[in-house]
Order: sequence, then C-alpha cells, then structure tokens
Amino acid sequence: MAGKTAKKQKETKIVYAWEKYPQGKERDKVMKFAESYRKFISENKTERECTSTIYEDAIKNGFVDLEEVIASGKKLEAGSRVIANNMGKGLALFIVGEEPIQNGMNILGAHIDSPRIDLKQVPLYEDALYKTHFAMLDTHYYGGIKKYQWVTLPLALHGVFAKKDGSVVNVSIGDKPGDPVFGISDLLIHLAGSQMSKKATEVITGEKLDILVGSIAKSKEEEEEAKDLVKKNVLAILAETYGIEEDDFLSAEIEVVPAGEARDYGLDRSMIMGYGHDDRVCAYPSYKAMLKIDQPKYTSVCLLVDKEEIGSVGASGMQSRFFENCVAEMIALTGEYSDLYVRRALKNSKALSSDVSAALDPNFPAVMEDKNSAFFGKGLVFNKYTGSRGKSGSNDANAEYVAKVRAIMDNNNVKFQTAELGKVDEGGGGTIAYILGNYNMNVIDSGVAVLNMHAPWEIISKVDLYEAYLGYVAFLKEA
Repeated sequence: MAGKTAKKQKETKIVYAWEKYPQGKERDKVMKFAESYRKFISENKTERECTSTIYEDAIKNGFVDLEEVIASGKKLEAGSRVIANNMGKGLALFIVGEEPIQNGMNILGAHIDSPRIDLKQVPLYEDALYKTHFAMLDTHYYGGIKKYQWVTLPLALHGVFAKKDGSVVNVSIGDKPGDPVFGISDLLIHLAGSQMSKKATEVITGEKLDILVGSIAKSKEEEEEAKDLVKKNVLAILAETYGIEEDDFLSAEIEVVPAGEARDYGLDRSMIMGYGHDDRVCAYPSYKAMLKIDQPKYTSVCLLVDKEEIGSVGASGMQSRFFENCVAEMIALTGEYSDLYVRRALKNSKALSSDVSAALDPNFPAVMEDKNSAFFGKGLVFNKYTGSRGKSGSNDANAEYVAKVRAIMDNNNVKFQTAELGKVDEGGGGTIAYILGNYNMNVIDSGVAVLNMHAPWEIISKVDLYEAYLGYVAFLKEA
C-alpha cells in the first residue's frame, strides 16, 4: 500500500510552477505581485531611480537611515530596521536579528544597474558635414550589449545634471505621456548590401550609436554667429526647461534606455516584456521579501548594488567597502565594536547572489544543454557555478550549502530548478557571488530565468518571479 502511495505521489509531482496556482485566488496572488513588479520596472529604469523609489518605500515601512541612527546614538535591538544609501546608486537594508550580528547574517544580494547607453561628457554636437544639420548626442555604451539591437528603437533619456552650485537636476524625457522620444538611425535595406555582409559585431560600431535629438535651427537673427544653429536651439530648450547649460553635461550622468512601459507578454499574459529584468527581476522580490520579515533569528539583509554589468567596480559597486563599512557600523550600534566581530559576521553569513539565469530559447537550443538549463515556468533558478569555460571567475558553491538551500526550498514548497549558463565552452558570465565569497561566507547564485538577456526588451515568466519571492522569504527566515 505504501508503495502505491509513493508511486501516486511521484506521478502527481508538479513539473511547472503554474500547477501550484490553479485559476482563482492563488493565481491572483501571482498576477498581482507581477503587476506591482511590472509597474516598478516601468517607472524605474536606472539604478538611481530604483534606489530612490525603494529608499522612500522602505522609510514608509519603518526603516531608519543609518546616518540618522548614528547621529542619534541610539542602540539597535532585535527587530530594528536600518537602511544605508550608497551615493544614491545602491542600498543596504538590515533587520536586526535575535542573534548577535557577528554570528552571521542572511543576505540577499542583487544589482540594480542594467546594460544601456550612456552619454559622453561632451556629447552634444551638430552634424553639418553633409548638410543634414541634425543635433546629435555622442554616446558610450555600458555593459555587454548587441549594439545592432539598439537602433531604430524609441529611446528615452533618464539621469541627472549635477551643477557647480551643488544643485542636482533630475531629467526624464521619453516615458511620460506626450513626451518626445529619441533614437539611433540605421541604414535602409535598399542600400545595405555592404553592411549586411559584415559580422554582427561590426554592423553597428560603438561610435555609431549616436542619438538624434533635434533638427530645427535657431533663428539666425538671435545669434551673433550663424553656426550650429540646430545645436543652439536644443540648448535653448534645455535651458528653458531644466536650467541646463552646455557645460553642465560635464558633470551629468544621462542614461539612454528603451522608451515605454513594460508589457504583459503572450495571449495568456503569463510573461512580462520589459527593460532591465537583469537584474531588477531579482532586486524587486529581494526587497519585497524583507518586508515579510519581522524579528528574525539572524539579521536579515537586502543588498542592492550598482556597476555589476561592468565588473562591480567603483565606489557604488560590490567591490567597494560600502557593505563591509555598513556591517561595522551596525555592529557598533548593537553593542561593543570589534574588527574581529566584523570579520566573523561576514564569514558566518549565508547569502543568495540574486541574479538572473539564461532561459532555454527554443529558437536557439544548440547553445544549451537541456538537462542543465533553466526553463520558463519551473521556478527559482540556482546556479551552483557560473563563470566561463573551466568555471573561470565562478564562486562554485559548496555542496553542503547547496543541500541546505535545497532543504529550505522543499520545506517551504518553493518550486526551483538548477542550471548552468549554457554549454561548456559556449561562453559564460558572472555575478557578485564571488565577491561575497571573498569574505569566506557561503553563497550561491539564485534568480529568475530570462529570455533576450541584455537586449533592450527582455522577457520573464510571472510565476518564476513569484517563486523567487517565496524562495527569498523562506531563505531569510530559515537559513
């Protein structure tokens, strides 16, 4: 009888996560969470915007700025919620646990930067060489992109101008109703014989990713010199609308991103097409998971960082001392400080490097090995290792830690799968996992499977997003 029961259970084991959520209230939870995420990535297309939005929401949910806590001299206790802002480009959120911080933390680490195109510091020029008289913005792409994917798309400008007087002007053009959009032109097919014979890496080069922003000349009567009149007209618009002068581009950070909101994808609305799933599809549920934690045994942490797409470098990247410094401050605020306690806290911690994985694409199956691939609808993805070729640059999680994470997911009925990033020798990639691992802590990559990764418009499954959220909550509570 027991054998028949076991056989029946095996036969009814779910294959796809959607089977957990039949039509009705259970599926509504998945769709409601996905809709809140869809709005989030539609409204937050840069690391600065993500930081600002999450910071404001966290304050509303009881988190207190670390600088404010330091200034008050108040001692932190179990259940205290603290948030640290890293230059407006990243965050560290803490919920103090019952155990001393030096006994370890449960960390969800994700990045909030995405591949894009940046403006150069001296970007604005007028192309009058061939009498086109276009105002153009010179650019430098950021992260790994297929450059040809970014032409002939409606694009938006998001970012900040930092002025010499210390003020900062926020700019967002191309996503509000009635806004103009911008774009990168491409050669018409009728004259593209030579272009079409080139390798994909040469069809569009980095210096050909310039943005067309204007074509009306300023009145000659208004100018002493009848030169660059289209450029001068654009500058006049910027001055009138934003108070911006041409030299202010020198201290600006303006990002060129796809214009338009994320959309439901598929007749069944089971997916979301949007810009920046990598890695906001992991950052968002990581933050939301923190809101489900009250008084954890071990201190819960959500770490959201910048610059992952270019190697996690710089002051706002994971390789900076920001997180380590925050941990030191937290220990000092909870009791007696010791550098040894900081080292112990990092070593004793357990982390999920919450980053996306490549979904098997039925149009390109040859680069994947199906037994070890991520699939839409099969839940949260764990990558024991990433890297390239011989696991170069990989964290490669310990087997014992993988077993612990498996147990947490199974005990909480979280649908998950394991995967590699394509076939051996096909390519590869990396995350912040190895940097966390440098602290001697246990860490494994976990995230959501993505189609079209690093393209202007990426695709994810709503149910995988929801399973990631459930998995992150379970990890914070039980790791």
